[in-house]
Amino acid sequence: MRIGELAERAGTTARTLRYYESRGLLPARRAVNGYRTYDESDLRLLRQIRTLQDFGFDLEETRPFVECLRAGHPAGDVCPASLAVYRRKITELDALIDQLRSVRTQVGAQLAQAEATQTETMRAAAPPPRCELTAPVQQEPAHEGELK
Repeated sequence: MRIGELAERAGTTARTLRYYESRGLLPARRAVNGYRTYDESDLRLLRQIRTLQDFGFDLEETRPFVECLRAGHPAGDVCPASLAVYRRKITELDALIDQLRSVRTQVGAQLAQAEATQTETMRAAAPPPRCELTAPVQQEPAHEGELK
C-alpha cells in the first residue's frame, strides 16, 4: 500500500509517517516508481506505536517494541528491551501517582480551611437568623369599649 492508504488505515497523517521513517521507526521501502510502499506489518508497527503513545510513552520509548515486532514477535512487547521500558514506565507512573496524591491532600486541606473561614465570616457578618415563632406579634390597636 502507499503512504496515503497506510496513514488513513492507521489514523494518522502521511507527514507523521515520514517523520517516523526519518526516526528509523518505519521502514523506508520504495517501489521502482519511487513511491513509498508498505504492508500489513507496517500497519501493525504503527498501531503499536500509537497504542504506546496513548499510554503516555514518548516516541523514543516505542523503539524497543518496534524492534521486537520486526524481530518476529507478534506482540512486540516480549523482548527484554520492551520489558525494561514497561518497568521504567511503571516506576514513572507510580511516582506521578504519589505526587498527585500529595497534591490532592494539600488541595483538600486548603479547601477545608477555606470553607471553615467562609463559615466563620458568614456568621460574623450576617444578622442572626430570625425565627418566625419567636418574632414579636403585631397586635391591632384595641377599639374603645373593647376589653384589652
